[in-house]
Amino acid sequence: MPSPLAQGAQAKPSILLNSWRLSFLALLFAVAFSFLFYPTEHTTTPDPKINGDAFEVVDLPGRGKGVIALRDIKASASTMSQGELLIREKPLFIIPRVLDGDPRVFIAQKIQALDDVGRAALYNLSYVKFPSHLVPEEHPTEVGLAIIQTNAVAAGDGIGLFPRMARLNHGCSSAFNAVYSWRTAEREIVVHALKDIARGQEILTVYTDTKRPRSERRDYLSASYDFECMCAVCSLPDAQSVESDRRLIEMSGVYNRLSTWGTNSISGSEAIQIVRQIWALGNQEGYWSERGQLAADAAQVASAHSDGSAVRAWAGEAMKWFAYELGEDDVRVEQMQQLMMRPEEAGAWGTRTRLDVGGPNAS
Repeated sequence: MPSPLAQGAQAKPSILLNSWRLSFLALLFAVAFSFLFYPTEHTTTPDPKINGDAFEVVDLPGRGKGVIALRDIKASASTMSQGELLIREKPLFIIPRVLDGDPRVFIAQKIQALDDVGRAALYNLSYVKFPSHLVPEEHPTEVGLAIIQTNAVAAGDGIGLFPRMARLNHGCSSAFNAVYSWRTAEREIVVHALKDIARGQEILTVYTDTKRPRSERRDYLSASYDFECMCAVCSLPDAQSVESDRRLIEMSGVYNRLSTWGTNSISGSEAIQIVRQIWALGNQEGYWSERGQLAADAAQVASAHSDGSAVRAWAGEAMKWFAYELGEDDVRVEQMQQLMMRPEEAGAWGTRTRLDVGGPNAS
């Protein structure tokens, strides 16, 4: 388990051409999601496993395509409303984050290795930042690069292209209602509902860490994806937007302060108080993402200070929210369950001064 520094949603990576090298820059969902695997070859189209009656891809006036719920989306495996599995999809292919040689040639080879269905799915995706002086039909390798730049997401030590998942549009802060994560063992991406999604509502994920002011979010999305965000949060009246920005800036700041527990700059009690502060700000903002990792970090703090009851309480919260965000069958759910049962066996146990740091509901 990493030290408390786990903030920021997974972002679609930016691809930069420099001396024939391909660099992929991505903000990870959390430090714990630093996946260690990428497959080297996929020559046929993967069969995405989806909750087929849950949504459809439609044309949105002035916005391209998007994903709309066909019914009220509820949990499939519990009485809670969060966590329903929406998409389980293997990548068309995965590209290393750093690549020697001309990236356009490498991507063209990957595309050529796909079957007809896979190529059709890839070329049906939208893209931006295509060189204005070129004709797409005459420069398919440039089109392939633009599609990857626009649609690929972090997948282990590489980035992957997932045509079904790529149809999800972006929402900031409280606006996004679905989250995705890479499964190393299964070599696939999964998308889960994070909030209630009503029939007819658009299913939105997040392209970047949105714990920053509206102007910064819009500038980043415009530069990276060529659109001005008009999600429910970015469309708030100015006075409400100022309040939302204040909460998001404060969340980012206290996340940074939480990370200083790792260098002994704050006490365990202060770290737990900060976790509760982040949680309260998230409730006010409607920002529910990353809570599994936040609670897991709190459990680590409690473990280091030998507070067994606090470990159990925080691990229980982490288990619940990991199940919402990652799925009940994710390995981190099992890890938190084991930690609840045997907190003294954690690697961090007793590495700091004995201290009752407190659980989620402590005063």
